[in-house]
Amino acid sequence: MSELADAGAYADPDGVVIGPATEDDLAGIVEILNHTAANSIATFDTRPTSVAARRDWFEQFASTGPYRLLVARRGSLVVGYACSQRYRDHEAFRQTVEVSIALDVGCRGQGVGSSLYRALFDRLADEPVHVVVTGIALPNDASVALHRKFGFTEVGTFREYAVKNGRYISSLWMQRLSPPAGHSR
Repeated sequence: MSELADAGAYADPDGVVIGPATEDDLAGIVEILNHTAANSIATFDTRPTSVAARRDWFEQFASTGPYRLLVARRGSLVVGYACSQRYRDHEAFRQTVEVSIALDVGCRGQGVGSSLYRALFDRLADEPVHVVVTGIALPNDASVALHRKFGFTEVGTFREYAVKNGRYISSLWMQRLSPPAGHSR
């Protein structure tokens, strides 16, 4: 386990290892995204994506700083990811990140999402992040429960503001406050 710890990775008893994403993980991430886009309203994507199309998205993440991308791997298979990214381009939002998480359908309800978020929030604890926000397409009771578990509270709902597969979709917005790095409340 010491070699995993040196790489900034976490392991759980079910053989899931969580660590920073590499470009080699992008194909697995795209597979999860495409399955979710085709079978769920959890993402507003309506068409499949490709590794090439997601490369710019991938490039925004780093191994340090507030913008991170972590993956959960079982062996060489990517079974989920969690990320923190810029909320908006305005300088006024420099201490706000938006998080998202996606899991392979075969590992939902097994604690992988909790492990991913725990690892992500541990890494963000020393970064200049004051507010973490997320939007959850409704209904999605499992995602709402996961975010509540990590201290998120509801701040509002955008009602019927998106359309996917001929259906209006609402989105619940949640936030979690944390002190900026080096400051105490």
